[in-house]
Amino acid sequence: MTITAAADGSALGNPGPAGWAWYVDDSTWAAGGWERATNNQGELMAVLDLLRATAHVDDDLHILCDSQYVINSVTQWMPGWKAKGWRKRDGKPVLNVDLLKEIDAALVGRRYRFEWVRGHVGHVMNEAADARARGAAEAFARGRTPDTGPGYPGGGTPGSARLTAPAAPDTLF
Repeated sequence: MTITAAADGSALGNPGPAGWAWYVDDSTWAAGGWERATNNQGELMAVLDLLRATAHVDDDLHILCDSQYVINSVTQWMPGWKAKGWRKRDGKPVLNVDLLKEIDAALVGRRYRFEWVRGHVGHVMNEAADARARGAAEAFARGRTPDTGPGYPGGGTPGSARLTAPAAPDTLF
């Protein structure tokens, strides 16, 4: 069986209040965010949380993503970054390395495929993930706790663990 899910991030300012979400259907989704993060961090966290939430099942993952940054990071650039000690071709450190290392570890033994979808053009699953990610970012902008969603069946309870910052403020870019 294959799990098809859309993953998306949102930031109100970059950095600013930020959210992330993944969406399978109206009863299977999760969201979270931070008071201050970047859109790319939201995009990455959506994928990471999806991987964590589905780690207990042996299904293939088909991840719909509107972020070329995420897709290229995971499917093309990560092997080279790892070989160079998580440094880019120019020798500078890879951005968002903590999230990328966690994604790398979560992918071990998983069968997955990323598919790029154009954002904001009516793709039903992408729009659903986007709305939840933006809702989380807006909740943080208002000083409220976002709706974290029902999660994935058997994948643990959504909650405050999803609301921790991915990186210190000086590493947001």
